[in-house]
Amino acid sequence: MRKIILMMQVSLDGFIEGPGRDISWHRVDDELHRHFNEELRTMGAFLSGRVTYELMADFWPTADQDPASTAPMVEFSGIWRDMPKIVYSRTLESAGWNTAVVRDVVVEDVNRLKAQPGGDLALGGAELATAFRRLELVDEYRIYVHPVLIGRGKALFQPLDAADDLRLLETRTFGNGVVLLRYAGQAGPGIS
Repeated sequence: MRKIILMMQVSLDGFIEGPGRDISWHRVDDELHRHFNEELRTMGAFLSGRVTYELMADFWPTADQDPASTAPMVEFSGIWRDMPKIVYSRTLESAGWNTAVVRDVVVEDVNRLKAQPGGDLALGGAELATAFRRLELVDEYRIYVHPVLIGRGKALFQPLDAADDLRLLETRTFGNGVVLLRYAGQAGPGIS
């Protein structure tokens, strides 16, 4: 069965973006971007909320045509364009780039999606992550902690009424100081 893997980048103080959706503090260099490409090219689909989808769709479909794009950026442009995508939105009427629009996170629908053949499913977006966490649908967390404190912005994890016990699977430090923290989530194996 495929896994739902939450993959997000955060500042050390837990924000995914600063005020005004600022992500200029991200420390994505070629090493980290190559790692993302290796991880994401094996996925079966990208699952995102509307805001995350729109941010991605505004840049990645044509990033490979920009002479300023690095080789890993060019590669990811193709990965993103070709990958099946599901965007969860109650307001978006349609979406391009191999994307289906789904209105709500429904456990039975997600379990049917997980039961299909193919690679794991990459989950992105704070609100969507909260909805999946609330329904105990996150199998794994891959959190990339950037060595920066931004002070304020949008937090990755929204308050929930229950604690989630996680099991550490891996840590990895990249040359730019970003640290990957990989955990089995509440839906993952071995968690009770």
